[in-house]
Amino acid sequence: MNYDIIVVGGGHAGCEAALSSARMNNKTLLITSNINNIADMPCNPSIGGSAKGIVVREIDALGGEMGKNADKSQIQIKILNSAKGPAVQALRAQADKIIYPKEMLRTLNNQVNLEIKEAMVEDLIVENNKIKGIILETKDQIFCKSVILTTGTYLKSNIMVGSTRKLEGPHGERPSHFLSDNLKKLGFKIIRLKTGTPQRIDKNSIDYSKAKIEHGDNVYHTFSFDNEPNYNIEEQIPCHLIYTTEETHKIIMDNLSKSSMYGGLDDIESVGPRYCPSIEDKVVRFKDKEKHQLFLEPESIYYDDIYLQGFSTSMPYDIQEKMVHSLPGLENAKILKYAYAIEYDAIYPTQLKQTLETKIIENLYTAGQINGTSGYEEAACQGLIAGINASLKIKGKEPLILKRNEAYIGVLIDDLVTKGVRDPYRLLTSRAEYRLLLRHDNADLRLRKYGYQVGLIDDNRYNKFLEKKQNIEDLVNYLKNNKLTPTKKVNKYLNKLGSAILKDGITLYDLLKRPEISMKNIKDFFELKYDDEVINQVEIFIKYEGYINKANKEANKLVDLDNKKIPENIEYDKIHNLASEAKQKLKEIKPTSIGQALRISGVNPSDISILMIYLKKEYQK
Repeated sequence: MNYDIIVVGGGHAGCEAALSSARMNNKTLLITSNINNIADMPCNPSIGGSAKGIVVREIDALGGEMGKNADKSQIQIKILNSAKGPAVQALRAQADKIIYPKEMLRTLNNQVNLEIKEAMVEDLIVENNKIKGIILETKDQIFCKSVILTTGTYLKSNIMVGSTRKLEGPHGERPSHFLSDNLKKLGFKIIRLKTGTPQRIDKNSIDYSKAKIEHGDNVYHTFSFDNEPNYNIEEQIPCHLIYTTEETHKIIMDNLSKSSMYGGLDDIESVGPRYCPSIEDKVVRFKDKEKHQLFLEPESIYYDDIYLQGFSTSMPYDIQEKMVHSLPGLENAKILKYAYAIEYDAIYPTQLKQTLETKIIENLYTAGQINGTSGYEEAACQGLIAGINASLKIKGKEPLILKRNEAYIGVLIDDLVTKGVRDPYRLLTSRAEYRLLLRHDNADLRLRKYGYQVGLIDDNRYNKFLEKKQNIEDLVNYLKNNKLTPTKKVNKYLNKLGSAILKDGITLYDLLKRPEISMKNIKDFFELKYDDEVINQVEIFIKYEGYINKANKEANKLVDLDNKKIPENIEYDKIHNLASEAKQKLKEIKPTSIGQALRISGVNPSDISILMIYLKKEYQK
């Protein structure tokens, strides 16, 4: 059997990789150990969130599937940080754990050029440091031009609770016992990471009167730029907010040594997620905090499990019972599934190029948690980029490398391949220097052209996008060319808003720059025949124009540095006066540009100056 691209793993990264490969006209094989777990959500029942929701919009802008699938399966949706500026706003949806994987599997099954096979991959076929195919545990061989590994948390995974350790993956499934060892034999540096999941509670055993209800938004939202809302606002299922108590913290501290991560097991090698810690970590690290917030989140309309967001733990079952029953409203709660920690192998991501192709084996790509990330969204965007770049390379075309000022996806991948990871990487708005440019509302304006260029956005969708761009431009021009004059009615209206009255005419464009004036106020005087998406986009652009221009100016400096390329054959040992640590890091990372070199930890501005002088002397003769 021969394929163009083989994708190993059917999680969120694998689904995006397989779909993008097949849609770019490659004969594609998706291999998973269990077809029933394709696009599974083993942890939180949500898509999106701070920064992550923007990534989902970016995936959609490029032609990926996660946003469309989230729209099909959401049972509640809201925009986070709506009271704050647009740079930190992002969508988050509660996704139905039954509907989401079912709809994704339907999409995969209906995709031309794509086959799905249930099997376990044990090894890779490599000749002269170039991928040739895969070897199954049955010893069957399947040949291909490229392989994309999206193995999630299944590489030598262990489930840990208290002092017990089981060699299994999520849901008690068989892990991959040999693949990571074989990657190590090929020369890859393998690291050990950890994540965890909280309890699931029977919804009928919760006293909701002791919790604060959290509704979805009362306006319609979609992740996908191509979808119309397909839900009823009134039928969204609410979440609930509660807090840990003094008793909760006492139970944890009294039994800390029984937690797998705090003494229950003495052979733990892994590092847990810094930004999604267990409840033990929170209580230990933040002793000054009297309480920590927890969310009660519905998992599906088809069953009664409530996800106890924020209460991940590796405590023994009997201690978990006491911990859960110490929470308000959960005094009589019935635990349907206990929390656990999971430990697994990953590759150190500085061994990757910015295309997500490995530096060690040509045409081998990796995406998702195997690269040291956490989260469905981080995995999905890597899968999409890996699928795109594997396809482009097969066709002999230039790769798609998104810059830090173009997408959160660009920030994530650059962080991984340039800085590496110490713990599972999670996207945060604070990681993006140019987050005002990387907004929820403008993901299509930033990235849809790339989706069209690689063939994942068809003509109909692209023409719709071009029409939107034209409408934005037309509205901006309309606001610049129309004035509000100082009539008695106008000044009375402005005075009521607490805005300075007019003595002369003012363009609508300049009027909108006033903090107290919105497009809604403009519409009270002028009819604007544009949809809400266009109006919102223009309002943000005008109100933040100065900040956006400043960010673009700074970003252009970054682009200039990223355009200063470093030759592949450079020999850093020949560069005199370069610091020893800088030499070691530069040889390890092998940056492709001065900009990337500057972002490497341990490489200082003085090292960059020496490097630039050397490049000018040796390569610009």
